[in-house]
Amino acid sequence: MNASIAESNAITLSSIADEDGSFAIIAMDQRNTLRRMFAAVGVDPSIDDMRQAKIDVARYLTPLATGILLDPDFGVPAVRDSNALAANCGLLVAAEPSDRGKFGDEPRTHRIAEQNATWVRDMGGQAVKFLVMMNPARTKADGDPDLTEEVLQVVREVVADCREVGIPSVIENLIYPLPGSNGMTDQERADAIVESAALLTELKPDLLKLEYPVDAAGCRRLADTVTVPWAVLSAGVDFDKFTEVIRVSCDEGGASGFIAGRSVWKEAIGLTGPERDTFLGEVAVPRLAALRESIAGRARPWFSVK
Repeated sequence: MNASIAESNAITLSSIADEDGSFAIIAMDQRNTLRRMFAAVGVDPSIDDMRQAKIDVARYLTPLATGILLDPDFGVPAVRDSNALAANCGLLVAAEPSDRGKFGDEPRTHRIAEQNATWVRDMGGQAVKFLVMMNPARTKADGDPDLTEEVLQVVREVVADCREVGIPSVIENLIYPLPGSNGMTDQERADAIVESAALLTELKPDLLKLEYPVDAAGCRRLADTVTVPWAVLSAGVDFDKFTEVIRVSCDEGGASGFIAGRSVWKEAIGLTGPERDTFLGEVAVPRLAALRESIAGRARPWFSVK
């Protein structure tokens, strides 16, 4: 596409943000995780179960959200066909493969070429979300692939593709414990989150979706490191804890808002029919309203980040 044409037709982060430049985005792109959530309540979910969960969450929460993140397999077609997406809510589409590769016990990032920015835009998406998993503390043994560089190369391709097509790139990174370790200490977790963000910010995605870097000190390190807008993800933590995470992320880390999923709606998966409706209307909607209140006057406008 001609660069001038792409620029004139470009979609910006304003399509998934509030007028004040903050993000209040609901994540409902889970596929394998959603299946596990159904299994945890004794349900072997059908395709209709997966679709209906996404429809219900979208119908109740998108009127109050600035955006919703959906998967292309169940979420986008279900929400689109049911007209469950509120007119004021933007659409982000998950473009990473649903099944990630492995090198031993470590995740290995790859990209499906056809699941590109044009593909997302053509299904009505206003941003491309791409999930990677990286821990920069990993050391490369002789003969092993450089998994960190593989991640960065995929992100370069995603960012360049989005820029050419004229649609925002949203890069999400999840860290992981290194093989042979007994998990991560808080310091190791914070280091991995901040150091990953440092590598990713150099590639200039439009928005980073990042884990909470443990505490206020970690957030201040992010504020000193990240030169693109970022939003904190919920990682399924309890709602009350996530409310505090958001406040600290904005106050100390310069976050521009949140991209939250299970912390808002997870209990709905164990419910059906009127019970699910009641939960979403009387619990999930007030939760989202409280999260929006918690970023009011705190979130750094995305358009002010230089």
